[in-house]
Amino acid sequence: MTPRPDGTPEWAPEREITPETVARLLDEAFPDLRGAPVERLAAGWDNTVFLVDGAWAFRFPRREIAVPGVEREIAALPVLAPRLPLPVPVPHYVGRPSAVFPWPFWGGRMIAGRELAEVRPPDARRVRVAAETGAFLRALHDPALAEEAGPHLPNDPLGRADVAKRASMALERLRNLAAQGLWRTDAAVTGLLAEAGRGDAAGGVPVVCHGDLHVRHLLLRPDGRAAGVIDWGDVCLADPGVDLSLAYAGFTGDARAVFLAEYGPVPARSERVARTLAVFLSATLAEYAAATGRDGLLTEALAGIGRALDP
Repeated sequence: MTPRPDGTPEWAPEREITPETVARLLDEAFPDLRGAPVERLAAGWDNTVFLVDGAWAFRFPRREIAVPGVEREIAALPVLAPRLPLPVPVPHYVGRPSAVFPWPFWGGRMIAGRELAEVRPPDARRVRVAAETGAFLRALHDPALAEEAGPHLPNDPLGRADVAKRASMALERLRNLAAQGLWRTDAAVTGLLAEAGRGDAAGGVPVVCHGDLHVRHLLLRPDGRAAGVIDWGDVCLADPGVDLSLAYAGFTGDARAVFLAEYGPVPARSERVARTLAVFLSATLAEYAAATGRDGLLTEALAGIGRALDP
C-alpha cells in the first residue's frame, strides 16, 4: 500500500456521502425521484454507488481526482453504449455541483450482475464469458469509434501504457505483498516485468479504452455469461493493451485462447502492456483486498498475478 502524505490509505475517501444526503440531492434535482428509497450499494477507490428506487445506480465521487472521470463518463458513455455488444451504464440523470455536494454525479439504469472477482468461477468455466469479453473489446477498440468518441477523451492521462513505469510500480506492489506474507517472490514474474520495461516504448494508434478493466468491473449473470462492464471513470484513448490486461489477469488456457480469437491479433507491444498491467492491477487489487478484508478478491487477484505468466 502506498499511503498518502497524511498516512491514510490511497483509496481513503476525501468526502463521504450518506443515503440521507443523496435523497436530499435527488429530491431537489429530479422531481420524478422525489421520495424514492436510497440504499448504499458499493464503494470503490473513487466513487460510492447508491441504488435508488430499486432501479437506478447513482455514482458519487469520493475523491477530487475522480471528478474528471465522472465528467468523461457523462460525455462519453451515451456515445459508446449503442456501439457495444454488452451493457454499459448510461447517464440518465446528471447532477451538478451545489452547496450540498461540490462535485458532479450521475445515475443510470442498474446493470444487474456480480463481479467476476466475486463469483470466481474455475478457469475452465470462463470460456463463454471470455469470448463475450473479447468481442466486446473488439467493438470498443474499433478505430471508427475512436474517431467518434475521441473529442470527449484524453490520451492515456495516467500513462497506463508506459510499460517501464508500470513495471516499476508493479514491482513495488509485489514487494509490499511479499512483506505482508501474501505473495512469495517469483523470479518468473519479476523477470516478466524486467523484460517488459526494456521493450519498445512506441505505441500504436490509440483506441477507446475502458482504462481500468479488471476483474471487479466485468459483471456476470447467474448463468456465468457477461452481464456488462461498469466503472468507466478512466475511459480514454490509449494503446489497446491497457484493456487487454484482463485477458491475461482474468483468463488462461482455453478461455484466454477464445478471448483472443474473438478479439483478433494483438501486436507484441500491446501484449507487453497487457501482461505488465495484468500484474500491476492484480497486485494493486490484492493490496486493497488484504487491507479491507475482502478475502475472495484477494484470492482472485493473487491468481491473476500467476495467470499473467501463462502462454
